[in-house]
Amino acid sequence: MSKLNQRRRTLETLRAIASWVVALIVFFPILWMVLTSFKTELEAFAMPPEFVFRPTLENYREIMERSDYMHFAWNSLLTSGGSTLLGMLVAVPAAYGFAFHPTLRTRGTLMWMLSTKMLPGVGVLVPIYLISRNLGLLDSRMLLVVIFALINLPIMVWMIYTYFRDIPRDILEAARMDGATTLQEIYRVLLPVSRGGLASTALLALILSWNEAFWSLNLTTTHAAPLSALVASFSSPEGLFWAKLSAVSTLACAPIIVIGWGSQKQLVRGLTFGAVK
Repeated sequence: MSKLNQRRRTLETLRAIASWVVALIVFFPILWMVLTSFKTELEAFAMPPEFVFRPTLENYREIMERSDYMHFAWNSLLTSGGSTLLGMLVAVPAAYGFAFHPTLRTRGTLMWMLSTKMLPGVGVLVPIYLISRNLGLLDSRMLLVVIFALINLPIMVWMIYTYFRDIPRDILEAARMDGATTLQEIYRVLLPVSRGGLASTALLALILSWNEAFWSLNLTTTHAAPLSALVASFSSPEGLFWAKLSAVSTLACAPIIVIGWGSQKQLVRGLTFGAVK
């Protein structure tokens, strides 16, 4: 019995060490980016890398003086939040229909929706650009809201569909017996029961929209440009300014990291939704 306990403790210790190693490997690029943002350009290019240096805020001062950071951050917030809201308004009813009123084509439709994520964005860039230009939507926040929502919609529908499928049908049947309509079933029964899963879906969609760069760079210039466009502006034909690029990347990542940390409770509840009934 003692040998068994000792073996379990050894396995637990090894798992803890492995978890810390993986966490450090994942976190190190972020840490290095933050450290580099407080270096000078010479220190950022130094080989071997300098781990001991005198921190400076010059990179952040130059970013604030050179560009309107709040303008880009406001655009990112509006486009990411708007696309997430629009995607949820479409994904929830769609997932409800797939989960509780399936047909012979339900599985095929879901697979087709997921397969659209395999299409490279550059393959449809020209038609979307021409349509947007003809409609006068280029460099507008509304265009990015719609594009981001459509990009993330397949994943959002699949995630919410998975959460809804784990909910016992008896709950909806009881609501119907009490005279609930379809809208009442969704908003008074399903949404409160699956709010953890919905929160994790919305958070994932927000992160994906916030990090989207391809469409932002090709469909915007100045008015609706988000933070991803600001980061790209620090790449010039003369080369990359690593210290300034790290500083602007830190400013771009900081808001979404804070949101992730603040929402981690809902995220964990959503990812484990349905595991225990």
